[in-house]
Amino acid sequence: MAFDPRNKVIVSFVVGKRRQKEADKLLKSVKARSDGHIPLFTSDDLSQYETAILKAYGIEEEIPKTGSRGRPRSPKFIPPPDLMYCRVIKQRKNGRVVRVGSEVVFGDEIKIKEALERSPVSSYINTTFVERNNLTMRERNRRLTRKTMGFSKEKVPLVESLNLYSAIYHFVKPNNSLKIELDVMEGHRRWIYRTPMMAAGITDHIWTVEELLTFKVF
Repeated sequence: MAFDPRNKVIVSFVVGKRRQKEADKLLKSVKARSDGHIPLFTSDDLSQYETAILKAYGIEEEIPKTGSRGRPRSPKFIPPPDLMYCRVIKQRKNGRVVRVGSEVVFGDEIKIKEALERSPVSSYINTTFVERNNLTMRERNRRLTRKTMGFSKEKVPLVESLNLYSAIYHFVKPNNSLKIELDVMEGHRRWIYRTPMMAAGITDHIWTVEELLTFKVF
């Protein structure tokens, strides 16, 4: 999960195993979808995320030559001053979570606290939004439902179904939590219903499925 400094949440996904290759691809996707700002990152304690974040946003630092024989050491990546990354640490006992904590991996704790205080969506380090998004995807896409015969047998159809779901979720389906109250007339409340893309200012109306499927991408 990534919090944009201007109080937006960036969610991206990659289909695959929890390996370094997939983590690198995920962070590359997040960077491509943002507009140059470095978000405040939060994740679970998967170690691959730290390396992937450094590859995507780190500053390459050359290793000084020692003058000895042999192949020179590869440059390493160091975090820039404005990179902030926190991890949620869950302690389990007998398969159950007994304690949830957090740690700062990159960045200044005071600046991270200030960024969370400015955010209207979260005031503490957590992975709630990603977990809620994963649950919503499982509810609305049968290919992700556990213990059914509707699962995807091939990776490509699964990825395409997720892309279609994501487009419908953001452009077509109004989100009840994003509605805006207009006024109250004769005891009745009136609302403007919005999709996530309307709330982000990318479009000014709720799209139809036909409009989505016939839209020409240049």
